[in-house]
Amino acid sequence: MLKDKLALLPAVPGVYFMKDAAGGIIYVGKSKNLKQRVQSYFHLSEAHSNKVRRMVSQIKDLDIHPTDTEFEALLLECSYIHKYKPVYNKKMKNTLAYAYIVIHPEEVLRRIRVTHHPEKWHGGVSFGPYTSSIHRIEEAVQGILDSFRIDCNQTSHSGKPCLNYSLGKCIGLCADDAAREEYERIIDKIHAFFSDEDQQLILDMEQMMQEAAERYDFEGALKVRDRLNMLIPLKRKNQVIEFMKEDHCILCLEPLDAEAYKLFLIHRNKMLWSGIYPIQELETQTSQAEIRSLLMTHLYERVAYSVESLTRDEIDEAQIIYSYLQGNASKHVLIPKKWLSKEYEDRFTEAIRAFLIFNVGKEVEGSDEIC
Repeated sequence: MLKDKLALLPAVPGVYFMKDAAGGIIYVGKSKNLKQRVQSYFHLSEAHSNKVRRMVSQIKDLDIHPTDTEFEALLLECSYIHKYKPVYNKKMKNTLAYAYIVIHPEEVLRRIRVTHHPEKWHGGVSFGPYTSSIHRIEEAVQGILDSFRIDCNQTSHSGKPCLNYSLGKCIGLCADDAAREEYERIIDKIHAFFSDEDQQLILDMEQMMQEAAERYDFEGALKVRDRLNMLIPLKRKNQVIEFMKEDHCILCLEPLDAEAYKLFLIHRNKMLWSGIYPIQELETQTSQAEIRSLLMTHLYERVAYSVESLTRDEIDEAQIIYSYLQGNASKHVLIPKKWLSKEYEDRFTEAIRAFLIFNVGKEVEGSDEIC
């Protein structure tokens, strides 16, 4: 009975599955407190959206998958949404294609294109894939063009201003060589932004926003702010993609309570292994050698793993891992692949020992690297 299951829910992290009368999974969610979160759906509240009310009216059963940490719950939620694609889950549901941004050299000038098929633009530099809708990416790119007034609607250098010039959307690059040089400088900034080389594009737009506010052009300032808000998630997505491409092996340490820690071994976008250890065990040479041996076993299985193209599922998982590593819940260390060779066995064990001894029982932030 649903009522009995609700009463017996544990106050622990985990994933929950809402089911309809036919036993189908209609929603997957996660929480750091299953009891509190799941029961909240069945409390009358004006804060509930119409979507939530519709979903609750269809819930006839539920299941849970408890975890030791919220991080594990996040990864499991992601994998189950990919697997079941529940009707009431919008995020992390696979679509037919991803969006890419391409800076492509054309007859006279480089142009920015948004496409599902970057391979069609030979000679161009592509960024992505982005899991946002292509319409959302197009809006973000258009915001850049509008902000810097480089939305020229002529495909060749005719010597006459285009229509957008008269509308204030083009700096005159279609007719003025000096404007064309400025255009190329702006394209360089856009390239640097999407390749995560520098943030001058953002700084310039922030200055535009400030100058508009100083002129009491608050509508103009709000437009620039909205355009910036569309660009920031793209920057973060680039960082996640680059993080995946760097092919990191990562050991994470997270406290469960005052007496035990949980270790996670991550490669790229996958958790390969996890284990719970009392503090006293982490401080022994026997456990440290055992942990090194476990890490070696699991990493050997993945050392030759490589992916030429990234799937949306992988990016979703990498986003969770990247965000977790940026937070303060765990201490983590990067493990160079050279430590998998036999000659580094003793030094690898010592490095694991130093990492554990230094961090057990301490409030820690940031990351280290074993090298």
